[in-house]
Amino acid sequence: MNVLTVLDLLGLNCRSNKDLKLSVAAGRKGLSREIGTSYVNRPGLALSGFFDQFAHDRIQIFGRGELAYLKKMSRDERKTALEKLFAFPIPCCIITSEYDSETDIVEIGEKHSVPILKTELNSSDFSQRIVTVLGDYFAPSEIIHATLVEVYGIGVLLQGDSGIGKSETALELISRGHRLIADDAVKLFALSGEILMGAGANEVTRHHLEVRGLGILNINHLFGVGAIREKKQIQLIIHLEEWNSQKNYDRFGAQDVTKTYLGIDTPFIEMPVKSGRNIPVLVEIAAMNERLKKLGYNSAREFNENMLEWLENKRTRDLYFKNEDQF
Repeated sequence: MNVLTVLDLLGLNCRSNKDLKLSVAAGRKGLSREIGTSYVNRPGLALSGFFDQFAHDRIQIFGRGELAYLKKMSRDERKTALEKLFAFPIPCCIITSEYDSETDIVEIGEKHSVPILKTELNSSDFSQRIVTVLGDYFAPSEIIHATLVEVYGIGVLLQGDSGIGKSETALELISRGHRLIADDAVKLFALSGEILMGAGANEVTRHHLEVRGLGILNINHLFGVGAIREKKQIQLIIHLEEWNSQKNYDRFGAQDVTKTYLGIDTPFIEMPVKSGRNIPVLVEIAAMNERLKKLGYNSAREFNENMLEWLENKRTRDLYFKNEDQF
């Protein structure tokens, strides 16, 4: 399971496009405390003295409601409530609104070495952002050997044995205006158990391609920032393999074949590679066809239905003319 400390959270905040706008107000000694879940908690009931089912293992968010409640207390009552709250091993507290130091949050947080963070965002916006950031971090994941590209808006995962041509195919696709997410090592992670996402497994090597005979290529430098993406939903898996004349490959595409990663089924295509086949073009066509399917149009099924309709009409005509000849 992934381990995230409060200090790591501040680092994620710096890199995330969901900027949390966090800063440390107190409790720096506790920045090594671990956050074990993507869920957050509003401690209103705990401040009132009700600790049954208190989710102390979550980040505690103090919004306008909690701060207004504290300000209505006397100083002794406020300190007593906060002492009881901070006696639990909570990861950290985040204040999402303008606050007054007389609430004693900063003082008591420092006393118990509980990190007190603050943000200029309101509670609603901050909660949405941090749940997204933590959800990505704690999502089930695995690392596989593959290449991930975006083709016509479709995230295509290219698989196959080493030397089959995954990187060369990706390079040709990039030169055609498509985008690279990761090569060689792709980190897969499942969002909400329904969306399979992919990103580079290593921050140093992501957006680089290893092409035999050319070496390591920095795609960002060669093609510009428009040729790369940080992550992308995987909507199609293509397995490249050497052409096997003894194997029956799908020639109609009428059946939906899927491959499962992290419990999520994704459309899957076996694509044989041999001299004369333009694999980058075939990948483009496969991506466009998958996009049409998502819009409700299935070429193979339409062809199958048209063929059945034609055969049925032909039988009807043959039967009609046969019966007519009997008179």
